[in-house]
Amino acid sequence: MIANKENIKTIPAQAEEKLPISMEGILMARKNLQGIIHTTVLQYNSNLSLEYGAKIYLKREDLQVVRSYKIRGAYNKMSSLGKAALRKGVVCASAGNHSQGFAFACRALETHGKIFMPKTTPNQKVQQARNIGGDFIEIILGGDTFDDAFCTASQYCRDFGMSFIHPFDDPRIIEGQGTVGLEIIEQTEAPIDFLFAPVGGGGLLSGVAHVFANLSPKTKIIGVEPAGAPSMKESLLQNKRVTLDEIERFVDGAAVKTVGEANFEIFSRYKIQVETVPEGRVCSLILKLYNEDAIVAEPAGVLSLAALEDFREEIKGKTVVCILSGGNNDIIRMDEIKERSMLYEGLKHYFLINFPQRAGALREFLEKVLGREDDIVHFAYSKKNSRERVSALVGLELKKKEDLDTLFQKLKDFKIPYEYLNHNSDMLQYLL
Repeated sequence: MIANKENIKTIPAQAEEKLPISMEGILMARKNLQGIIHTTVLQYNSNLSLEYGAKIYLKREDLQVVRSYKIRGAYNKMSSLGKAALRKGVVCASAGNHSQGFAFACRALETHGKIFMPKTTPNQKVQQARNIGGDFIEIILGGDTFDDAFCTASQYCRDFGMSFIHPFDDPRIIEGQGTVGLEIIEQTEAPIDFLFAPVGGGGLLSGVAHVFANLSPKTKIIGVEPAGAPSMKESLLQNKRVTLDEIERFVDGAAVKTVGEANFEIFSRYKIQVETVPEGRVCSLILKLYNEDAIVAEPAGVLSLAALEDFREEIKGKTVVCILSGGNNDIIRMDEIKERSMLYEGLKHYFLINFPQRAGALREFLEKVLGREDDIVHFAYSKKNSRERVSALVGLELKKKEDLDTLFQKLKDFKIPYEYLNHNSDMLQYLL
């Protein structure tokens, strides 16, 4: 049974023994954040509800101050520091959204901060942090990954005695993010059957899960990671925190090699189910939200929605909340997002076609193999006079994914040698 809105302040905490966070801390965080953040809307989405036969609501943290939930944790942590610590200055490491929440908090608290970011951080997020923090922040770009930035920032704190503001592995950060859960509880009348939330380092869902364990314990909670960076899922499977050797960095806001220690403890305590979704499906959801609902979301922001497909039968007829965690998406990434989406949907395919080197060979390929609605969107070929045959890199866009079987059959029927490249990850990385 979900808690009544009027009773939230007085409900006793449950199952908090030895946990690094508490309901009292989350309620205090909400008090600290008054006048600083927006109470973001819990918005019914008719398109998704119709598609899945459920009542689906989006918690629109993409409409938050700095367009993500990260401000909640950053400000709560920094406001808990003493005046002496704030005078010395603060430091953070971030691949994006945490830096913006940090920058906002620096300006609001009038303390100076240094932000260490990997060189691979999208420029839009770097510039936004500069715009938000103004003269109160300095950005240092270095290394290729969040882990590189984290190590440099940590060493800087040790060298200069400054306070480190962790993006996810800190009780005050987690309690700040947990205020998202309080708002969701207050904004719903009926019991929530399912809650889906993104998982990167685990700070957001750690706080939200603690709230739901106390106020809506029957809600089934699903954490969602990108398939290329399943650090929490793997840690839970091995019953210990693990560090992944390599990760796919496309979903930059949720791509971490190691989850937080406090976060792993909370996930383990509440036995939170964590699932992964392919990056291509994430891209399809970004386009879907933009085209159907005029919502601009970032890759990490739609992880929760991307998992709905895997729970289609379970959520039918249920009340579902998905946390749409951020909307900081650089417009220059849209070509790559469209490309990844089409590959995932089975509408774009790459081949090495071995053509005989003679006049008319390409025309025969077009007439005999391609369907009327098939479109060549990429073609790379260089004539070699010393060879009888030569390979061309060909990218094809199909109207329906089922047309691929017909294409394969025609290539076989007309004895055209080819290599299919969609399963060649190295080649696709080059093309993308």
